[in-house]
Amino acid sequence: MINSSVYKNILDNVFEGVYFVDKKRKILYWNKGAERITGYLAKDVTNSFCFDNILNHVDVSGNELCLNGCPLHATIEDKKIRKAFVYLSHKNGHRVPVTIQTIPIEENNKIIGAVEVFRDESKKDSTIVKDMEVLRELSLYDQLTNLPNRRYTNNFLRSRKNEQLLLNIPIGILFIDIDNFKDINDLYGHDVGDEVLEMIAKVFTNTVRSTDLIGRFGGEEFIGVFCGVKQDILNIIAEKIRMLVEKSYILKDNKRISITISIGATMIKKNDTVKDALKRADKLLLTSKKSGKNRITTG
Repeated sequence: MINSSVYKNILDNVFEGVYFVDKKRKILYWNKGAERITGYLAKDVTNSFCFDNILNHVDVSGNELCLNGCPLHATIEDKKIRKAFVYLSHKNGHRVPVTIQTIPIEENNKIIGAVEVFRDESKKDSTIVKDMEVLRELSLYDQLTNLPNRRYTNNFLRSRKNEQLLLNIPIGILFIDIDNFKDINDLYGHDVGDEVLEMIAKVFTNTVRSTDLIGRFGGEEFIGVFCGVKQDILNIIAEKIRMLVEKSYILKDNKRISITISIGATMIKKNDTVKDALKRADKLLLTSKKSGKNRITTG
């Protein structure tokens, strides 16, 4: 499909991921940007089909678009350009937020395939990078997950609580725990357990706004702090995080190990101390665990 080395050189060096498929959705070209964003090399995917559980796009509601509602397939069918925000599956298993655009390819007024262009929407704000550098210097980050540690999370919570008292800004808390984490360590070993923690941390980092925080509170527990949200929005955020973890995985001996989380979600009340709010969120988390896990309990 690409018969010019000049065009290929240009596409190979653009920042965005680009891949071409024929009418049957066989992948004919995969550029360097696609390799960087997805972790899959061109040799891994060329001549396979885009619906072969490669990128496995899901929308913000968790719908698997490769099985139902694939924008690339729809563009091949009706020749319409489409744009969408989705989460693709990285080769390492975690989810990456991307904006995609699908464009039909025609020859002699006949559709012969389509191209998908996608841009990584993970946070790249330089202020975030600088903040992480400061946290490292102050030993306020967790070395395994690169998330803020318990000390920093507590300080962040206290600061947000003070802002609530002064400015009446609503604050939501998520208490998050990995389901059956001990079983993962016992069955596969602590190295795999560490990989699970790292993968989940990437999902968290790719999900929250720059004004929010998810920190590692200890072991397999995490605390999320979300400013300027009400309970209904907090519930939506919690469900999005739960879904994206459920749709992610790690590979062990070519076997996919899936992970789920349970969450307790609550708003900090005006008369709460930080300890009060965390205790309530922890109780809600326990209810999620007792109710079957992989779910959210609010209150």
